[in-house]
Amino acid sequence: MKALHGWMAAGAAVAASVAGCRALGLRERTVRILTLDPGHFHAALVQKTMLPGVSPQVHVYAPDGPELEAHLKRIESFNRRAENPTRWETVVHRGPDYLDRMLADRKGDVVVISGNNRRKIEYIALCVRAGLNVLADKPMVIEASQFDQLREAFETARRKGVLLYDIMTERYEITTVLQREFSRIPEVFGDIEPGTPDRPAVTKESVHHFSKTVAGAPLIRPTWFFDVAQQGEGLVDVTTHLVDLIQWECFPDQILDWRKDIEMLSARRWATVLTAEQFKKVTGASEWPAFLRKDVRDGRLHVFSNGEMIYRLRGICAKVSVIWNFEAPPGAGDTHFSILRGRRANLVIRQGVEEQWVPTLYIEPAREEERAALGAALQAALPTVQARYPGVSLSPVPNGWRVEVPKSYHVGHEAHFSQVAEKYFRFLKEGRMPAWEVPNMLAKYYTTTRALEMARGQR
Repeated sequence: MKALHGWMAAGAAVAASVAGCRALGLRERTVRILTLDPGHFHAALVQKTMLPGVSPQVHVYAPDGPELEAHLKRIESFNRRAENPTRWETVVHRGPDYLDRMLADRKGDVVVISGNNRRKIEYIALCVRAGLNVLADKPMVIEASQFDQLREAFETARRKGVLLYDIMTERYEITTVLQREFSRIPEVFGDIEPGTPDRPAVTKESVHHFSKTVAGAPLIRPTWFFDVAQQGEGLVDVTTHLVDLIQWECFPDQILDWRKDIEMLSARRWATVLTAEQFKKVTGASEWPAFLRKDVRDGRLHVFSNGEMIYRLRGICAKVSVIWNFEAPPGAGDTHFSILRGRRANLVIRQGVEEQWVPTLYIEPAREEERAALGAALQAALPTVQARYPGVSLSPVPNGWRVEVPKSYHVGHEAHFSQVAEKYFRFLKEGRMPAWEVPNMLAKYYTTTRALEMARGQR
């Protein structure tokens, strides 16, 4: 506890110094990727494009089976595509001793971890203890009992001079980027409202689907994805992104303290119910695995993939919701809703029928009588935004203004993984991350695991 507090209060400079010493070698040569047990398709998306300063040769360590084969097939599809093909050279190490072999071989600098979440914190801890950098898919932990292990892993990474980071793709979605951008213009947004549980200052809701298409092909999910003991409940899975965005937008570049800045007010959870036919469609399995039978009632699978939490972050009231349906309506996909309430304006992201399922940012006056003043402030601020994001403009709509974004900015969720990876590899070359990243990752995972405890009635 004392050591971690030192990290948050004054240890950032020390961490940067230690990491910088170890990372000197990475500045002088290409970085080598190791992929560990890639059970989730996100592991492949990190390699959807070639990454500057990264070796094309990637060593994959995994148990033999369909998940490994699916990963290799995706990487090969990137290499063979007609437009902008990649040039990855995959070296596969398969077998039951994959983890021990990877740690002994040390054929790389960075371990990419994306798969079954039950062992993820174990993988992370062993890798940083061995002096390996780690780029991990969310969530790093799925139970409150694992939170102390995560704290220890970050402390170990600090001592070893390696960088442990999670993949927060939603920071790169253009409407979220612009929502944050406009919220930092006082003449437009003003100060953020404190909010109440009935009317939170910030609300983020994410709707996902079990049946979807990824990289142009129907997604086949592993059967364990539907076991919350292995994947994690909705409150600790997708909500990781939403909690991260609230921290990133409401308190940009600020260090948050999980001990004193977070107050959980309420949390609840509920199940999505799948038929055997639906389960077979997305997994290919014709019967329920033994580990899922505990969740099958009346021939249907009950997955606690949905949740809602209301909490205060430094006095700002926030609400986060995640919903999983089986599949989206025709032409639609996963959707995101978000609102930031300021004293001058509300910044709202909608992604419904009216938006043709494309995330769209609206700027609406907090009070109708101030519409004219807000319009003048927006026109004055727009050139500053356009200097950073050329082509962005405003169109009047009944409730305020719609932010018009060129199609080139809508690169899609899959492309964001490469964007995260590029930033992470830049951190490696520099030998450090921003001082707020580690404490804010801890704050994020404290929030999600605390919400799950409350929803289960465990505290």
